Amino acid sequence: MENNYMLSVKNLKKYFNTPTGVLHAVDDVSFDIPEGTTLGVVGESGCGKSTLGRTVLHLHKKTSGQIFFNGKDISEINKHEFHELRKEMQIIFQDPFSSIDPRMSVRQLIAEPLKIFKLCKSKEEIEKKVKETMDTVGLASRLADSYAHELDGGRRQRIGIGRAIILDPKFIVCDEPVSALDVSIQAQILNLMQDLQAERNLTYIFITHNLSVVKHISNDIMVMYLGCAVEKASSTDLFKHQYHPYTKALISAIPRVNLDDKSVRIPIKGELVSPIDPKDQCRFAPRCEYACDKCFASAPTLEEVEPGHFVACHRVRELNNL
Repeated sequence: MENNYMLSVKNLKKYFNTPTGVLHAVDDVSFDIPEGTTLGVVGESGCGKSTLGRTVLHLHKKTSGQIFFNGKDISEINKHEFHELRKEMQIIFQDPFSSIDPRMSVRQLIAEPLKIFKLCKSKEEIEKKVKETMDTVGLASRLADSYAHELDGGRRQRIGIGRAIILDPKFIVCDEPVSALDVSIQAQILNLMQDLQAERNLTYIFITHNLSVVKHISNDIMVMYLGCAVEKASSTDLFKHQYHPYTKALISAIPRVNLDDKSVRIPIKGELVSPIDPKDQCRFAPRCEYACDKCFASAPTLEEVEPGHFVACHRVRELNNL
């Protein structure tokens, strides 16, 4: 693995046993994230993007594959190593209200990670660090003794961000951190996260289903469908030209504010295939108007069709004249 990659994931799989079979939540996904950049992961609900983020952080135990963090293989680590690793790798959850303890004040919530890792020698040092963190994430000091139910969604999410950054991590998984917020508050939180990234050289996985949001914050974007990565490219390239039929449909669904825009929305027809014991075929084939016999006979793998642009589609070169 190259040294400039903060995170490298190789052939990661996460399966869950269910009463009706094995659910393939994440199936053979690989990617690299350079230090100080953001990988946006997009796809509709149930595509496995949140499971991917949690498996990278060992919140779910992987089924197979390798995870490299800052040059070190962390695929198999013991309890002590995991505890130390948690200081370097954090997560911001989707729902700020359900991810924090309602019985704790803002001050207590933000201080909790410091106490768990015993990073401060005195109460005064803890108080100083908490105040600095509250200032950094835009929480007024007068709110220190408030409780989550007394705050709006934006302030709750700032608590979650404060808890994530107070340990000075290098890498953060952002699991749809703005999806539960009003649009005006979303912009504030996104700007805050970008400012923190610039100041601290943070590396993000940013998980969302909102393509407008992911375009705003990401350097690279990976599109997932039913546990598989179907397209990956830089944010600029992906919005300039999409090669996978699923990505084209997603991009076409973004609301347009220009009334003169004549873009045609591409509908996705048909039913989702079950992620439980899936067949060896393209997961998107039953809903794809371009599917051929080969699509139903074997699953495509990501191939580089242009420098830095990867697509998993048997017909990608034929359909796009590549």
